[in-house]
Amino acid sequence: MKHSFIDEYSGLDSFVHRLDPRTKLLGSLAFVLAVVLTPAGTWKAYAVYLLVMIGLILLSRLPLKYVLKRSLVIFPFVIAVAIFMPFFKQGQVVAGWDIGSWHIAITYEGLAVLVNVIVRSWLCILCLIVLSSSTRFEQLLNGMYRLRVPHVFVQITSFMYRYMFVLVDQAMRMQMARDSRNYGLNRGNIFKTMGNMIGMLFIRSYERAERIYAAMLSRGYYGEIIVVNQLRFRLPDACFALSLALLLACPAVMWW
Repeated sequence: MKHSFIDEYSGLDSFVHRLDPRTKLLGSLAFVLAVVLTPAGTWKAYAVYLLVMIGLILLSRLPLKYVLKRSLVIFPFVIAVAIFMPFFKQGQVVAGWDIGSWHIAITYEGLAVLVNVIVRSWLCILCLIVLSSSTRFEQLLNGMYRLRVPHVFVQITSFMYRYMFVLVDQAMRMQMARDSRNYGLNRGNIFKTMGNMIGMLFIRSYERAERIYAAMLSRGYYGEIIVVNQLRFRLPDACFALSLALLLACPAVMWW
């Protein structure tokens, strides 16, 4: 089975790839916080953030088409959540409709809020794509461990990434077996078959988890992560952190 790994391009050699994962984690957190805390409508600040992301994409040598394609995944979720904002925000009316006794209107202020949410979400997802695509997943986990992120969270994330593809393979094999048996075409049979597949996948996942945990205990697992690779904070990391801090401070200067 072929899967799209989130760190598909983590094997490239670039300035961003060679940075300490802790530097990239903290830098990504700072970027996301800066974007979220930027006042709505500060378009110059958003332009600066976009230029920062374009620079990081170029420095990391990631394929632009790959980054843009993956970033589009966020739009359906954002639109589904924020689609009603233009209707409930008070302000100058753009258009209105009467539906029975109801009057629905779209305002300029509501549209501005919707655009702000979309732009912020897109900038944040671009940052996360650069982070995940320029760092091997085990290095990200190592960086989170060194930054004193709770061990439970790090281990759950590690197991989720490790066995997510196993579960996807299992589901694809079940789907292939279902299709090869020409299951019924009526809607009732489809829902029944899908329910059986989901239930069977849950049971197999639970049994697999029990076997994995027993195997871990037999190999001396006691609830802690044993990390072999040591991380080093070097001069390029300091230069990158300082440069990013200065760039993120530029929009703050614009507000005042």
